[in-house]
Amino acid sequence: MLYDFKFKAGVRSLRSALLRLFLGVLVLTGGPVQAQTTARAELLGSIQRDDVQAVRLALLRGVDVNLRDEAGTPLIVLAAHDQSWRVLLALTDMRSVRLDATNAKGTNAMMYAALHGEMSIVRRLVERDAQVNKTGWTPLHFAASNGHNEVVRYLLEHHAYIDAESPNRSTPLMMAARMKHPTTVRLLLQEGADPTPLNQSGMSAADYARKGGDVALSASLAEAAEAFRLKYKLPAKP
Repeated sequence: MLYDFKFKAGVRSLRSALLRLFLGVLVLTGGPVQAQTTARAELLGSIQRDDVQAVRLALLRGVDVNLRDEAGTPLIVLAAHDQSWRVLLALTDMRSVRLDATNAKGTNAMMYAALHGEMSIVRRLVERDAQVNKTGWTPLHFAASNGHNEVVRYLLEHHAYIDAESPNRSTPLMMAARMKHPTTVRLLLQEGADPTPLNQSGMSAADYARKGGDVALSASLAEAAEAFRLKYKLPAKP
């Protein structure tokens, strides 16, 4: 009994000493809020520098892999936005990471990778079961906008919806024509893209090609649109 009493008293003393030490650390460092703010700032800086070792260390220390910055952007999207591809690949290795998480504008990691033509990143994300399709802007829109045909083909092979509509009803074909990528336009047509839709601005893919000064491409798109209407018995262009 005396031994138990002394042991318990010793435990209480130890707890008290640890509490005092903890409180002292909080006073010196400015408290847990400041410490968390500093840690977050360091982590975000590591992502921007593509410092994969620093990011891995932070995650091993318990930082949430799905942490968001003050603007609500997830780490994996930050890495893609900053083209920190090594960090992004490291994040995809984490089982709990949300691969399809988006920023406030609805952009995810695969969309940024598609925009920059990073085939290896797109492939890794797909292999890790990231979604190829989503509502609004899609990875296929982004790949077509910059004429990354290899990425376009890969996404279509993995069931990307070829006529996906953005919030303003623009399709990947429209984006390829608007951004003056004739080979991407032809690739999308060969794969069955519908050249007939108009977006909210009343523009078709042919209209964008004509506006961009490519008369031949515009004529080709207009011809393809007419053939598409006849094949599927669609009404004539308004």
